[in-house]
Amino acid sequence: MFVSHRDEIAKRKLEGKGIKEVTKQVLVGPDQGWKDHVLRMFTLGKGGFAPLHSHPWEHIIYAVEGKGTLFMDGKEYPLTPGSTAYINANLQHQVLNAGDQNFVFLCIVPEFGDI
Repeated sequence: MFVSHRDEIAKRKLEGKGIKEVTKQVLVGPDQGWKDHVLRMFTLGKGGFAPLHSHPWEHIIYAVEGKGTLFMDGKEYPLTPGSTAYINANLQHQVLNAGDQNFVFLCIVPEFGDI
């Protein structure tokens, strides 16, 4: 059993090629008892973006705050609070902040995909 609040969970700033103004929090995963998947929260600051990439696992996105854009399979999709997306394995994709405030979204991946 596990109960917490996002404000109490450690944030890790991500850095690297193709990444700008991104922090990651693992809300629920193996350390909290969920052995098969990981629920992460990403915050993209103003002008922030994750890298354009693909990987051999599917995942789910749920927008929480702000405005974002999901670039997926050569198309752009606007994301606002309540937007959800399923991204197939091996599909090239990228998430960008499209507003003046933080863009916050949840992302669920299989445990082996939390890298």
